[in-house]
Amino acid sequence: MITPRFSCSQTESSVIISIYCPSIRAADVEINIDGTLVTVHVNPYFLRLNFSKPLLEDDDSSAKYDPSSGYLTVTLTKENKNEVFDDLDLLAKLLAPRRTAESGPSPSIEVLSSETHPEDEDELASKTEALSLERDDITDAAENDWQLPQEVPALFPPLNTSRQAHYGFLDMHSGYLRHATHTENEVNELGDDAEVCNMEERRVRRLKHEDEKWDEEHYMADYMDDEYIQDLLTWKHPHISNNRPFEYNEKENMEMLRLPQREYLATANQTHDLYLTLVTLLFAYAYDERTNLHDPTSESGWTICNLVPAFTALEPPRSSYYKGGPHIFSPDELKESLVPSYRRSLAFPLYRSFALAEKCQQDVANFLQKGQRIVMRCLLEMKDILDHHEVYYVYSKIWVADFCVWIQADADDQILQRLGIALMNVKVEKASIGWNLEGLEAAARRTGERECDSDDETTDDE
Repeated sequence: MITPRFSCSQTESSVIISIYCPSIRAADVEINIDGTLVTVHVNPYFLRLNFSKPLLEDDDSSAKYDPSSGYLTVTLTKENKNEVFDDLDLLAKLLAPRRTAESGPSPSIEVLSSETHPEDEDELASKTEALSLERDDITDAAENDWQLPQEVPALFPPLNTSRQAHYGFLDMHSGYLRHATHTENEVNELGDDAEVCNMEERRVRRLKHEDEKWDEEHYMADYMDDEYIQDLLTWKHPHISNNRPFEYNEKENMEMLRLPQREYLATANQTHDLYLTLVTLLFAYAYDERTNLHDPTSESGWTICNLVPAFTALEPPRSSYYKGGPHIFSPDELKESLVPSYRRSLAFPLYRSFALAEKCQQDVANFLQKGQRIVMRCLLEMKDILDHHEVYYVYSKIWVADFCVWIQADADDQILQRLGIALMNVKVEKASIGWNLEGLEAAARRTGERECDSDDETTDDE
């Protein structure tokens, strides 16, 4: 038998068990509940869990199998509502055999069968037969309170039978970058490998490219000679400063009518990551808007695409902090999502200023707090820029168009505003960028002071 990979979570009234058991027949699943003991059997998988408190199988309980993902989700009712089940993350503890006061300590090794196969029997057939839970095994196990040996399964990566990688909105797209090197796509950092690179490879290549493009002298020059950048910092975006009642213009209405008619079935985790990805898209838009004063140029498409990791390296943010429930955005996950955008704003475009990046973050926070309609307007303007570029229109197709549909149909105004408030209160430290910005700034200041002293001495001599 195979002990499947699983995880457990809880609500106020239920415990949810998520079991990975691909390629099974849902009709063959057997679930038994006996107080704190829960057993799930479907060949060749067997799982026995001992919880700290009792569960019930009633009308509110359910079991659902998703053949596309291979997950069986079992929802069981708590005998006592609002009771907190402890240690649901301690898998070894859940798998341990149930002990009773009469039974005393259980043996460390339990012999289930002494039956052996003939040496000349086919090895594969032997292993296959060993995976099945036969009638005698079931009978013996039932008499022994289902105390079959188990161990915590290893976390294997999902089986991938194809080299084809998917990317874009909800990983719905593929094939768009198959001939990227022949289309003069300057922002694509994966080349033709974009169609086969996994997420880890994308991250490695992105970081490598950013490090290669990083220019200390350019950054120090912009830090010291920042008169124009200071002017950019004081500019106010019209979408933020305009307090008149919102109304879409005719061009925006026509563009919305041309959007694809799609419905998205996103999980809670995918939805959470979409909100984080939205932050990176709006950051790139805010940078281009602020540096061009809301007047896009022929370079705007290149600038926007270069500042979005989901475009250049097909690497959108993936939160490891969200555990389900309401979409609450922690400072740590927001920093992790912003750092790549900060790095790219300091390595690629014309103006490379940490203060400018911070101002773009504030713009994004303000866009989000303004709500769904302002965010939609920003995305439509971004889409219009990309749609009119002969190469970068592809990123509108695989990302921005879907985001426009999703913002209208599925995004929650309250979540957007909550995200904006959280983003306004997040501080990205210079040390997290990885390029010793504080040291470079200190060196630039010292150089400037020496030049001032030298000029003073020259004036005195004259």
